[in-house]
Amino acid sequence: MELLTDPAAWIGLLTLVVLEIVLGIDNLIFIAILAEKLPPHQRDKARLIGLSLALFMRLALLSVVSWLVTLTTPLFTVFGQGFSGRDLILLVGGLFLLFKATSELHERLEGVTHTATSSAAYASFTLVVTQIVVLDAVFSLDAVITAVGMVEHLPVMMAAVVISIVIMLWASKPLTRFVNAHPTVVVLCLSFLLMIGLSLVAEGLGFHIPKGYLYGAIGFSVMIEALNQWARRNAMKHEARRPLRDRTAESIIRLLGGRARGEPALAGAAPDAGSAPEPAFAVEERNMVSGVLSLAERTVRSVMTPRADISWVDLNDDPEAVREQLLDTPHGIFPVCRGSLDEVVGVARAKDLLGQLLRHGRIDESGGLRAPVYVPESTTAIRLIDTLRGARGQLALVNDEHGTLTGVVTPIDVLEAIAGEFPDEDETLEIQQTAPDAWTVSGSADLHLLEQALQTHGLVGDDDSYTSVAGFLLARFGGLPPAHANWVHDGYDFVVTDVDAQRIRTVEVRRLSADEPSDHLSTAP
Repeated sequence: MELLTDPAAWIGLLTLVVLEIVLGIDNLIFIAILAEKLPPHQRDKARLIGLSLALFMRLALLSVVSWLVTLTTPLFTVFGQGFSGRDLILLVGGLFLLFKATSELHERLEGVTHTATSSAAYASFTLVVTQIVVLDAVFSLDAVITAVGMVEHLPVMMAAVVISIVIMLWASKPLTRFVNAHPTVVVLCLSFLLMIGLSLVAEGLGFHIPKGYLYGAIGFSVMIEALNQWARRNAMKHEARRPLRDRTAESIIRLLGGRARGEPALAGAAPDAGSAPEPAFAVEERNMVSGVLSLAERTVRSVMTPRADISWVDLNDDPEAVREQLLDTPHGIFPVCRGSLDEVVGVARAKDLLGQLLRHGRIDESGGLRAPVYVPESTTAIRLIDTLRGARGQLALVNDEHGTLTGVVTPIDVLEAIAGEFPDEDETLEIQQTAPDAWTVSGSADLHLLEQALQTHGLVGDDDSYTSVAGFLLARFGGLPPAHANWVHDGYDFVVTDVDAQRIRTVEVRRLSADEPSDHLSTAP
């Protein structure tokens, strides 16, 4: 009753509980690590039995407190250094900690503990429980000796030990889940055990290391690790804000051996060159997969044939001129207009138009023409596929928000977005490799295809304000650049080689070597 009404006893109890918990944090970490050596259904049982036995051991140590005080009496002397029972316990416990922590660190760093097999080898239940008890005895020795020096009453010491063990029993399982989800925390705590083991060995050899130094180092390391976990958590939140489709596409590209967005290009050499192992998938295969994954974010505007390149039939032209046009043009289907592309009458196959010219000497707009299919230029390529599937081989006309015809799109255009260019007889490749590190690129070349050809990123704009190489350079220069103006992007030099008063026609692209300057902008005088 005197202890219950003594404020000093309550202060001593509270102090000892806090101290036991602080000194038991490293013990909890090692218990969590040891419990992972058992099958999942035995881990909780091992924690409970181990900590319960540890409780009785601590109470037994406190019960023989008078004997512990006498452990400082030297038992023998080696080279002038006396060794007491306390010194021997500290030496053995410290060496055990150094060995165990070093072994665990080696397994963690070598990845042994992360190897999952169908026949996992677990440790013996009795062995793990014994290790938990022995570890608690090693860790509790310092706490018990400290308790003896702080509190005079044995019941207060025992109450503090019981309370701290109960808290440890409650916190061991959540802590296990935490350390398994944060491998760097496990490595950090194992390094703490190395430091504590070293301090115990030093104490046993007569070199006193102030506990404030150890706790200061541990506290500073915990603070740094907390900041690291905070930064990692924020990074994961930021990553989670990205659409799942984008994250999945990037993961697949990485799996195929491609370079994800934001990774630097290798200067002076092809990205697949050097000492790196050859990827399992060829560049063409990676490009096709990338093309499929990008269809959901690409608009019709990025895959269509632009208005300036459309081949169309004018009903106002002489029938003989129309016949010659149909025979000279390799396309199989045409928009049929009257006077201009803005006056579309219908869509027809070349063979049907030629048949009408042969039979009637003219094109009958009231019959034989199909109704045109229109799609907005903001439609995604995925939705375009459904539209083209319903059009039964017919091309689709692309309109902008004002209703102006801006281009045409066919199934071949979608295929080119996936597998690369399929030029007609009257066309040439828009991206031609002229040397191992040089390309000749048409100003109308698709930026997605150019990214694949160069194995680079960042050419395609985020706002879909441009889709061609000419649009990319116009946005960078802020206007129509002069001939021989250049722009460097991601280790590639883009040089304007042919430009007229209206548009950029041709661009030479060259991969820069490591020793060449990479200024963003350099225009010719």
